[in-house]
Amino acid sequence: MAAQENKNIQLMSGGGKVLLALVGLFGVAALYRLATGLGAATNLNDDYPWGLWIAMDVMAGVALAAGGFAIAAAVYIFNMKKYKPIVRPAILTAYFGYLLVAVGIFFDIGKPHTLWHPLFMWQPHSVMFEVVMCVVMYLAVLTFEFAPTFFEGTGRKDLAEKLHSRPVLFFLVIAGITLSFFHQSSLGGLFLLMPSKLHHLWWTTLLPYNFYISAIAAGLAMVSFETVLAAKIFKHDQEKEILQGLATGTAVTLLIYLVMRLGDIVAKGNLGLAFEGSTASMLFLLEIVGGAIVPMILLAIPAIKKSIPALFITQLLVILGVVMNRFSVTFLAQGGGNSTYFPSFVEISITVGLIALLMFLYRASVIKLPVFSHAKTEK
Repeated sequence: MAAQENKNIQLMSGGGKVLLALVGLFGVAALYRLATGLGAATNLNDDYPWGLWIAMDVMAGVALAAGGFAIAAAVYIFNMKKYKPIVRPAILTAYFGYLLVAVGIFFDIGKPHTLWHPLFMWQPHSVMFEVVMCVVMYLAVLTFEFAPTFFEGTGRKDLAEKLHSRPVLFFLVIAGITLSFFHQSSLGGLFLLMPSKLHHLWWTTLLPYNFYISAIAAGLAMVSFETVLAAKIFKHDQEKEILQGLATGTAVTLLIYLVMRLGDIVAKGNLGLAFEGSTASMLFLLEIVGGAIVPMILLAIPAIKKSIPALFITQLLVILGVVMNRFSVTFLAQGGGNSTYFPSFVEISITVGLIALLMFLYRASVIKLPVFSHAKTEK
C-alpha cells in the first residue's frame, strides 16, 4: 500500500495520542537520569551493573531487529521475490530497533557524553568494542537501505534510483548480513567470559551461534508480528502467502536452534539441570518449551498457518521466548552477592517511552512514506 493510500489515517488519531503521552514521560525520565546520574535514577548496583536497559533495549532489541537483514538476504541474495512487499517495513523495523539499542546504551553508561569514545579510542581486543563498531556500521547500512523509501516519499526519485541500483544494493545487503553475524554472535560471545557465573543450561561454547540463530527466528517472528498489525491498523489485505512462508522459516530456524542447543546440553551431561527444580531450571523450561518447542510445532501445522490470529499468537510466543532468553542470560550472569534488582520507575519509563517513540515514528513513516509500496521498480 502506497503512502497516499494512508492519507485518510490521522497521525494523532487513536493510539497516536497515547504514544505521545508515553514519549512525554520518557522525556521527563530521561532528563532526570541525565541530571542525577545512574545511582539516583536506577536500581543498579555492584552485583547487578546491567539492568533493564541492557536486557531489553540492547540484548533483546538487537535480536528483534534481525528481520531486516534476514528479509533483505532472502529477497536480494536468494531471489525470494515473494517477500519483496515486506522488505521496506522489515528494514524500517530494524532501523528503529537499532536506534533503540543506541539510545539504550547512551542512558546506561555512566558518562553518556563519552559515547563517541569507541569510534576513536579503539580497543581491538574487546568484544564490546567489536559490538559497538558493528552496531554503528550496521545502523549506517540501514540508513542507506531505507533512504530510497525516504527519497521516494519526498519526491526525489532520482536519488532513490541511484541508491537502489544493483551494485549499491548488493553491497549494502552483504554488509548487513556480515555485520549482523558479527555483533549478534559477539553479544553471546561476551558471556563466554562467565562460565563460573552463568548457569550451564545457558553457558556453552556455542553461545555465540545460539544467539545468532535465535535472533534470526526472533527477526522473522517480529516481521510477521508487524505485518499482521500493520495490515489491521492501516486497513490493507493480509499477506497470507508471505505470512505462511515466514512461519515455515521461523519453524525451520527454531528446529536448527533446538537441535544445536539441546544437543549441546545432552552431550555435556547437563540435561538433568533442567529438572532440578531451581529458578533457573523453571526459566529454562518455560523458555524452551513455551518459546521454542511449542511454537515450532504449531508453525508446522497447516491449519495454524492458514489462520492469521493463530499465526500472530504463535509468532508472539517466539518473540517472548527470545526476549526471555536474553533476560535470563543477562541477569543469571550477574548477582552472586546479597543484592537483588528490580528496575526503577525511571528505568521502566525510559524503556517504555522509548519504545513508544519508535512506534510513533514507525506510524508516521508508514503514513507519510511509501513503506508498504510493492516498489515494482525494484527488480
